[in-house]
Amino acid sequence: MRTQVLGRVDYLPTYEAMRAFTDARSPGTDDELWLCEHPPVFTQGLAGKAEHVLAPGDIPVVATNRGGQVTYHGPGQVVAYPLLDLHRRGYFVKEYVFRLEEAVLRTLAECGVTGHRVTGAPGIYVRLDDPFSHRRLDAPPPQPSPDGRGSNAFEGLGKIAALGVKVSRHCTYHGLALNVAMDLQPFSRIHPCGYAGLATVDLSTIGVSTTWDEAAQRLGHHLHALLT
Repeated sequence: MRTQVLGRVDYLPTYEAMRAFTDARSPGTDDELWLCEHPPVFTQGLAGKAEHVLAPGDIPVVATNRGGQVTYHGPGQVVAYPLLDLHRRGYFVKEYVFRLEEAVLRTLAECGVTGHRVTGAPGIYVRLDDPFSHRRLDAPPPQPSPDGRGSNAFEGLGKIAALGVKVSRHCTYHGLALNVAMDLQPFSRIHPCGYAGLATVDLSTIGVSTTWDEAAQRLGHHLHALLT
């Protein structure tokens, strides 16, 4: 798998390039991993609802064909786009998502941070009161409802990484975003991933000082190890 570090690139041309790469690939096309960050942008997944975008202001909203609902991308966030042939790799979408999350968990662990999965809500979360605690979550939380109401699944947790994938003819694009050191205010303008009141954090706000380049290198290393 070839890794490309694209740096800061506009979202829409990158999305179009991923889709074109996937549409044009053949059974012999090498897999790639693109690592980048984007200027401020809200992106809506196929399940996205307009009411989850509260006040976009001057930040553009782009409709996409990935799974999931609305999220925010901006400077200081590592975005990873694996362009894989799952049929050739020999595993299915559920396993692919698990491996994406595992790469984030291992990246956080290298920073001393314990990440957590929440049933029914793809992505990785940390304890707001003690992100460095190695304790498991006390009990499996109830599965959150799509609008985030009537559930305490996220109580005491902040989301630090979001996932949204697309699979076409067994080939993947879109991917995941890890918050490193960014302006988190735009997340308050949406219901992140469709969940009202969901707290969003980055490594910087939980006390981890690292650069975008360092975080991208670590995440890319773990993605390469787990996906190949």
